[in-house]
Amino acid sequence: MLTACSGFGGSPNASSSAARGSAAPSQSHTTPRPLAPSTAAPVATHGASTPAPHGTPPLGSWGLQPVWPFVSLAQAQVWERAYRSGGHQPWHLDPDRTALSFTRDYLGFKEIDRVSSRTVSGRDARIGVARTGPEGGTAGVIHLVRFGTGPDAPWEVVGTDDTMFSLTTPAYGSLVRSPLVTGGRISGVDESIRVTVRQPSSAAPLGTSPCCTSAGGDDQPWSVSVSFSGVRDPVLTVVASTGGHVADVERFTITAVRTG
Repeated sequence: MLTACSGFGGSPNASSSAARGSAAPSQSHTTPRPLAPSTAAPVATHGASTPAPHGTPPLGSWGLQPVWPFVSLAQAQVWERAYRSGGHQPWHLDPDRTALSFTRDYLGFKEIDRVSSRTVSGRDARIGVARTGPEGGTAGVIHLVRFGTGPDAPWEVVGTDDTMFSLTTPAYGSLVRSPLVTGGRISGVDESIRVTVRQPSSAAPLGTSPCCTSAGGDDQPWSVSVSFSGVRDPVLTVVASTGGHVADVERFTITAVRTG
């Protein structure tokens, strides 16, 4: 699992799993596994390994996509200067707060309000997030990296680590257009899947699939089509969520795609 890239700064980390709740199962990933620096084409692992497309490379030679809160390294550096001069928004230096803000403020999953697991290694972090309560198991594991090379480079969400619910289509970092066919695999009973497409510069989703697509079983495929419009940002977030048993959102997974 990739933990750094030239655009995000830091050094690669060989770890390929993140804790989910109190267990640490083997993971499939929505963010890419590292390559040697001389390798031209980045590889994204989404359950089965899927090569990222050739052509104009995404931000950073390792192929990580800046999902949130910054859309570019230049934007992150603007925050760094503001922080150094006046202590502006210090939460960007805290991976826990960044992961929760991403989940609650960007994805809109307000009921997910606590950190359930935490693995930080240098400039790479996996933060599990969950609902408060006796049935509030880990809903998702957010993968973050430090965006830049300085000691006060902010944390940036780049994807999620997935086990029982994955989003493998479209491929991480791929070019997309509307309508978008999405899919992956899921284990569960009477699951209800909804997919949204988001961008950091918009408060509302660019598109949401009709509610909801039924799914379930043991590692079964699922597929949903979603239309979207109003694209301004270079990287979009595709979000799949499922729930309905004890909460509207019980598990979620994301991937990042490019618009040009």
